[in-house]
Amino acid sequence: MSKKNIVFKSILGELITEYVDEKRAIGYKYQKGASLLKQFDTLLARKNLTKMELPKELVLLWTEKRPNETVSTRNGRISLVRGLATYMIRRGYEAYMFPSLSTPIDRYTYIPYIFSEKEIKGIFTVCDNYPVSTVSPNRHLVLPLLFRILYGCGLRISEALELKLEDLDLDQGTLFIKNAKFGKERVIPMASTLTERCRLYAEKIHSFKDSSTFLFPSPYGGNYKASTIYKLFRDILWKAGISHSGRGPRLHDIRHSFAVHRLKKWVFNEDDVTSLLPYLSAFMGHVDLRGTQHYLRLTADLYPKITASIEQNFSALIPEVSFDETN
Repeated sequence: MSKKNIVFKSILGELITEYVDEKRAIGYKYQKGASLLKQFDTLLARKNLTKMELPKELVLLWTEKRPNETVSTRNGRISLVRGLATYMIRRGYEAYMFPSLSTPIDRYTYIPYIFSEKEIKGIFTVCDNYPVSTVSPNRHLVLPLLFRILYGCGLRISEALELKLEDLDLDQGTLFIKNAKFGKERVIPMASTLTERCRLYAEKIHSFKDSSTFLFPSPYGGNYKASTIYKLFRDILWKAGISHSGRGPRLHDIRHSFAVHRLKKWVFNEDDVTSLLPYLSAFMGHVDLRGTQHYLRLTADLYPKITASIEQNFSALIPEVSFDETN
């Protein structure tokens, strides 16, 4: 649902619109949040709310667990209505604040699949030999570079697919990531070998094209979609001999693997991880250090030989919770 199509119709509609505008003014895209608020607005209208307030009974109705709903999905609705209540109270309106500790929001419950370096190499090999398609004539060229960028730069799949030619600086060997999650922009330096692959790729399929062209163009116009790449990813895993189930591996796990492999090398090299962690956080576009810190625990769990080193030197950085970095 696009932002221009969302119209809030309850008595709180104008306030909700102003709240959404404020979130966007400070840098959030807030598309999913606005869509959820539309659902909440529909509930308020259906229940015939007639006063400029946020009553407890409607908040509890909105936040009660739904059939087959995951804890994280419900927590998202709770967080949303707490944000709206905070805004209303700040504006001088009465609003029931859902208790913050009644349903703790845990971002770190999913344990990602960390590909071994051998498995990453196997994925690259499959991509390099992917069959030519008459329907998608550039697919066999797109996949080898796309998966190397995902792993080599630790990108989210959405960030990689949104790249345009103008975001690729072959002279500096960098990628410009814009319109990313949390509205954070960043410049990613690439290895010289990856930069050269980008150069050869651009010469093959992007000669004389406008700089606003997507780096990974779909044969149907626009860019490749994440859902399309995910389907290809499952086929790539099968051909690489990597088991896939309903729980993963996921495309996002390539990003996790990049971070863990980087930390592993730093620890083995006896580098100052305390000083380097903020750089990894900025490189990956994390909103804060929490998401990055969890990779230390995951690195220690996966590589027992370096557990003692991590515990001894970086125990203060390792949070005592399980992992689910969804950023």
